[in-house]
Amino acid sequence: MASLRKPVIVRKFSRDWFAGYAGTSFAQEAGELEILDLTGKVLRIGWDQVKWVCFVRDLPSGEQVNPERLIHKKFAIRPRTAGVWLRMTLTDGDEIEGLAANDRSLLDGAGLLLTPPDTRSNTQRIYLPRQAIQTLEIVGLIGGRHRAAAGVAVEQPELFPNESDPASQND
Repeated sequence: MASLRKPVIVRKFSRDWFAGYAGTSFAQEAGELEILDLTGKVLRIGWDQVKWVCFVRDLPSGEQVNPERLIHKKFAIRPRTAGVWLRMTLTDGDEIEGLAANDRSLLDGAGLLLTPPDTRSNTQRIYLPRQAIQTLEIVGLIGGRHRAAAGVAVEQPELFPNESDPASQND
């Protein structure tokens, strides 16, 4: 059974960070993020201060500079996993890329849930609140195959119609 709280590292724009456990579904309607820190205290951080929330494999043990271990922020090559390849500039000027699901959450959600470029790092997913994103660029759609509707045959149009066809001749 999955845990009700997931290990996270919350990075603020002030470069401070907090490690702890966040609920599986946190809502931005509350105006602040609530996490349970490692000492058992509940911390409330305003969404306007949050740069990102990293869902991590392991919580930091002594790592102070880069606890997320988010070394690669851009893809070195084209990703292989299906999704929308995004490139964002955050309000502090930091740039990051990631893969997002190709669904309505790109338009409707309070933030974006991304798969980072290096899936072998400590960070498994990154949540970016919408107010933390200054610019967003769609780099590509990975694995977006179009399928014909079941039972409906789609005829491919002719590039060069047959000249003996009377419909293709101009009068």
